[in-house]
Amino acid sequence: MSKLTERLNALSPARLKGIRRGIEKESLRAQPDGKLALTPHPLALGSALTHPHITTDFSESQLELITGVHASPEAALEELVNVHQFTYRVLAEAGDERLWVSSMPCGLPTDETIPIGLYGSSNVGRAKSVYRMGLSHRYGRRMQTISGIHYNWSLPEVSSEQYFALIRNFRRHAFLLLYLFGASPALCATFVAGRPHELQPLGDGGTMYMPHGTSLRMGRLGYQSEAQASLAVSYNSLDGYGASLQEALTKPWPAYETIGIQNLGGDYNQLATSLLQIENEFYGTIRPKRVIYSGERPLHALRERGVEYVEVRLMDLDPFEPVGISAQTMRFIDVFLLHCLLSDSPDDTPQEIAELAHNQHLTAARGREPGLKLRQAGADVSLADWGAKLVEEFAPIAAALDAAHGGHDYADALAAASAALQNPDSLPSARVLAAMASAHDNSFIGFVRAQSERTRQAILAQPLEPHQLAHFEQMTQDSLDAQASIEAADTMPFEIYREQYVSPARLGIRSRAAVAA
Repeated sequence: MSKLTERLNALSPARLKGIRRGIEKESLRAQPDGKLALTPHPLALGSALTHPHITTDFSESQLELITGVHASPEAALEELVNVHQFTYRVLAEAGDERLWVSSMPCGLPTDETIPIGLYGSSNVGRAKSVYRMGLSHRYGRRMQTISGIHYNWSLPEVSSEQYFALIRNFRRHAFLLLYLFGASPALCATFVAGRPHELQPLGDGGTMYMPHGTSLRMGRLGYQSEAQASLAVSYNSLDGYGASLQEALTKPWPAYETIGIQNLGGDYNQLATSLLQIENEFYGTIRPKRVIYSGERPLHALRERGVEYVEVRLMDLDPFEPVGISAQTMRFIDVFLLHCLLSDSPDDTPQEIAELAHNQHLTAARGREPGLKLRQAGADVSLADWGAKLVEEFAPIAAALDAAHGGHDYADALAAASAALQNPDSLPSARVLAAMASAHDNSFIGFVRAQSERTRQAILAQPLEPHQLAHFEQMTQDSLDAQASIEAADTMPFEIYREQYVSPARLGIRSRAAVAA
């Protein structure tokens, strides 16, 4: 009996039913013509600072819709649909904006015109905006308009050490999720204006693409930076991970020192001159996470109380799904993550970390290319063969989950993935290109505009029940009241707040003496 089977058999049905997941989904607000909406975050959606389910990501024009924690994919999806129903209702009452259903952005204006998220006059709200200003100076605003889905996942009784083992295996096998669920093989030329790239033009409508691309969002044009490329973070332990991040959060970076904290007029350029301003600036396909206390630094929370869940960050929006993801896809991720947790997970090495970056970029740009080979332990291996072997190993895990829950939904999710591996034309990335070619003159904007309008009409045709609508309207008011309370309670000058927040002392573990006191 393999170790994986032994570990799987040791998991009780009750523990398997203890899996919890939640979703964070980003989407740009777009105009009917496919251009970015430049209007402020709608007041009727509440405060982006304090609303539990509706906020903004980088841009004022970029919504982030968040679910709570759920025991089933269907329950998470139901809540995500409800948040969408309320959001679309508010947008429809205010005009004709809609959510852009692709991960790659709609038609973008000049970089400096893309509006940065605003969170009010409190110190915490100003810090969020200054952080985003820092991102714009460091990476440009266009890169930040990419949107995706984050899948938060936990299993009871998993230690920090086990979560880091899961993360190492996730990074090894992430190419499979990019291949199966990547849905961004093309983009609008405005996104790459003035930037070097390897994309090819498609048609004459301002579309650029990679013929066998799966997820340009996760490739070299996505969340990448030369500065962060120098950051070889190891996931071999919480201590090592924390030390890597602490250095990046505290050591000045020459190019960012040149930008400075404030400009000559006194406006803030960024929160800090270190390689990372705050923890969230570190771009990864998966993150160890822990719910934080008010004002607490995420790294401090991890060091103090350990890993609570993982955040999967490489999922594209699926433009063929009304809210960007399906229950079947969520089930596949559940199986994938359990396999990562239960399989042997040797420590990573600098050589392997380099191989994983190579595999990610290759799969993102050329994943559907026939015969494509990735790197594994210094050798070339077929993407299709490696993926098929993994899916085969997933079968007992899907069977165990189906036995715990009843039915065969997990086995069905696996069967769909297996079929997609054998038929690349059925993958979302291939379907996007096929739909663009058949009905939209190979226009990325044309395809996503039509798909966004179709989604908008479908969700508006299913309005919230009166009690649900009242609940969301109450949350709007509660969030506005909460923001006003935070602003009224602020007394500290912002510069002192900023200095205290980014100080190295906020990243460490409290001493035993401090805890005892």
